[in-house]
Amino acid sequence: MRGADSYNEALFSTIRLEEFVPANHPLRPIRTWLNDALTRMDARFSAMYETDIKGGRPSIAPEKLMRAMLLQVLYSIRSERLLVEQISYNLLFRWFVGLAIEDTVWNHSVFSKNRDRLITFDAVTELFNATVEMAATEGLLSGEHFSVDGTLIQAWASHKSVRRKDGSDDDRPPDNWHGEKRSNATHASVTDPESKLYRKSRIAPAQLSYLGHILTDNRHGLVVNVRASIADGYAEREVAATMLADVSRPGVRVTVGADKNYDTRGFVNTCREMKVTPHVARNTRRAGGSAIDGRTTRHRGYAMSQRRRKCIEQCFGWGKTIGPMRQVMVRGLAKVDQLLTLTMAAYNLTRLRTLGALRPALVG
Repeated sequence: MRGADSYNEALFSTIRLEEFVPANHPLRPIRTWLNDALTRMDARFSAMYETDIKGGRPSIAPEKLMRAMLLQVLYSIRSERLLVEQISYNLLFRWFVGLAIEDTVWNHSVFSKNRDRLITFDAVTELFNATVEMAATEGLLSGEHFSVDGTLIQAWASHKSVRRKDGSDDDRPPDNWHGEKRSNATHASVTDPESKLYRKSRIAPAQLSYLGHILTDNRHGLVVNVRASIADGYAEREVAATMLADVSRPGVRVTVGADKNYDTRGFVNTCREMKVTPHVARNTRRAGGSAIDGRTTRHRGYAMSQRRRKCIEQCFGWGKTIGPMRQVMVRGLAKVDQLLTLTMAAYNLTRLRTLGALRPALVG
């Protein structure tokens, strides 16, 4: 017998959000671990709001906002406006964020002010560091063998926003720049002044961009350090040296794999001064020859580092296809750095789940 096409909503419901989420859903172990990590950050969250005017309206819990920001990365949600819309009717998203069915979802504009708070107090950086500590506790890091690389991050600004710094072309139509030579020394974007014109190669067009840098551990390809920087020809090697200084330890010889862009005498000498063995791909076409010779390449570890360093491309690929790093929808170096750090924290969580480090969380 054919059933009737009818819809009668009950006045009351006793079903909890928890019951809508399958027991084996991949978000379950991530949420359990994330709740523990956010609980340990309670003192930092309290400091974020202690300067607010007493007696004012309570703000949205930063824990909920950080869960929502992480959810946006994991599910490739392009904007906060769309994220809020999804949370309003997606029961899985409500459960992950920590909102009951009856709770009203906040306005998308609240992300702007709270994002600045999170930057000031390095909350996202602490969350990323917690993923690294989790990996170290589970024995998933070698602590000795690393890979480093950088990638181009397209800024949220167009060529039409590029103007002369001295203001001499303020009256010019925004799209009438053909035939004019532009450089970072004389021009800047009025939309995002910190972004720079940068090209990936000699044949690629110059784009307003930032650079993203990550340092991965070779054992399982987990990200252990992450930075964003202004786009220029020296940033990759300078930031790489800074990140290596953070992981180098007295009396421990570490190695770092890298591509040909890092084959400069300055970077190689800096690594050796820090007791870091540079397993850098040789660039024999560079003027003066390669800075890496047979004393390094003859060892079996050099070939292993060269194979493992290619895994770092998976991090960038994930960050640009699943995550929002192909073209960021924020402006300014601080916000780009925060978004890159959050994206790599999300990547680490997916890797930890795959590697089974978060599996015990399913028991709870």
